[in-house]
Amino acid sequence: MQGDMLKKLTLWFALLFCVPITLMAAWSAATGWPDNWHSADWSSARIAPNPNGNREAIIQVYAARAGRWKGVFSVHSWVAIKPEGASGFTRYDVVGWGSPVRQNGYPVDGMWYGNTPEIVHEIRGEKAQSLVAKIDSAVRSYPHYQRGSYRAWPGPNSNTFVAWIGRQVPELGLEMPPNAVGKDYLGEGLRISATPSGTGWQISAWGLIGLAVGLREGIEINILGATLGVDFDDLGVKLPGIGCVCLSATAGSAHIG
Repeated sequence: MQGDMLKKLTLWFALLFCVPITLMAAWSAATGWPDNWHSADWSSARIAPNPNGNREAIIQVYAARAGRWKGVFSVHSWVAIKPEGASGFTRYDVVGWGSPVRQNGYPVDGMWYGNTPEIVHEIRGEKAQSLVAKIDSAVRSYPHYQRGSYRAWPGPNSNTFVAWIGRQVPELGLEMPPNAVGKDYLGEGLRISATPSGTGWQISAWGLIGLAVGLREGIEINILGATLGVDFDDLGVKLPGIGCVCLSATAGSAHIG
């Protein structure tokens, strides 16, 4: 009896991980991707607010499908900040070439390898202004700042960087996209940390296997960088590759601080 139950659980677990990835692979094959870095679109998606005439402080977190085959599994995320009265945004993200942490390497809302980004988190006004210096400090204290530290899987990568900022600045209340592979990489070995939203806790072994529980994140099981979980905050399920399949009317929109 116990053996049959274990087999059924194993089968369901495999299906829940493998089927979403297979669907994403089929979708990627059908839609295609740019032949190379040079032929991809990196221009502005024109979704960022115009800073001209807008004095309020703004903090935004963006995510877009990763380039080429990586997009089957993950998104690429970055952070943009505009202090009060500033004439433009400063964009911070980590890439796999050159210096890991880039500042204004691309338009604040730029396409990523031809994929349109979305704003997954946003804070404006006085609260945003109070967090600008803390975010700047978190960027500079990122432990994988040195050249050559980037690793696409299981991390540290672009999503490890953004999740690090969330953990260092819990006032952000940042919930990372569930398909942001690398968000659960906490370092080598078995480690325990707050979740990026600061509303819960997680444990992870080398970013390869772990568990997270939080008010924003819900319950997440992480295996080989892929996330399977239940999101009570947004009334949805989290599936590898696909992300959050949400049932609430407001799910999928940015959390506004």
